[in-house]
Amino acid sequence: MTGVRKRLGMITPSSNSVLEPVTSAMLHGAAGITAHFSRFRVTEIALDAAALSQFDASVMLPAADLLADAKVDAIAWNGTSASWLGIDRDRNLCEAITARTGVPATTSTLACMDATRALRARRVALVSPYTDDVQRRIADVWAEEGIVPHAERHLGLRDNFSFGEVAPATIADMIRAVSAEGADAVVILCTNLDGAALAASLERELDIAVLDSVAVTLWRTLCLAGGDITALAAWGRIFQTMPAIK
Repeated sequence: MTGVRKRLGMITPSSNSVLEPVTSAMLHGAAGITAHFSRFRVTEIALDAAALSQFDASVMLPAADLLADAKVDAIAWNGTSASWLGIDRDRNLCEAITARTGVPATTSTLACMDATRALRARRVALVSPYTDDVQRRIADVWAEEGIVPHAERHLGLRDNFSFGEVAPATIADMIRAVSAEGADAVVILCTNLDGAALAASLERELDIAVLDSVAVTLWRTLCLAGGDITALAAWGRIFQTMPAIK
């Protein structure tokens, strides 16, 4: 796809401080591929009604409309909320985005699941910043999709902004811990954890796939847009792998 410009639209949680600079860093030097961001309010991750209501489609779809004004080639909800709300929430959101904008859509959770399937991972571990109850719910939702978590680590945090303050060394320690329990793929399940830059080096060190949510969302969105994923091969093995589904 050399010489063909691709614009990628990202719907972003308002308190997320990681995904925009990381996505931009990943695209530095990738000629003709640009990312464009539209925010809506998200401040905490929990299972109470107020926290869950942040992800109503009525507040997410206007953000997609604004991205469509920039004539993007694909749109992603760059957040993992369906991992505890249920995967149908994301499937329905993608259908609604495409119906009103004409643009293909994905989400971080769908992208992460696509990535584990594309790599034929059998022992998938989940690393997150979330609270105990959210992490348990995530395990149930993923299991319902046929991906039973083999191992997990989480930090017990609720405030979304605080996720972006977690040191990369802490994330790396969690990845090493689940790798030691026999995982063959680790999903960093949060787009406000600064883990993308760890993936390639930890893949070499541990001989496992490391699937950072920000990186994997970029991978799947670029695939949807018809772009060249191999331009980002230095960021991990997923960028040498096409999705198993169209």
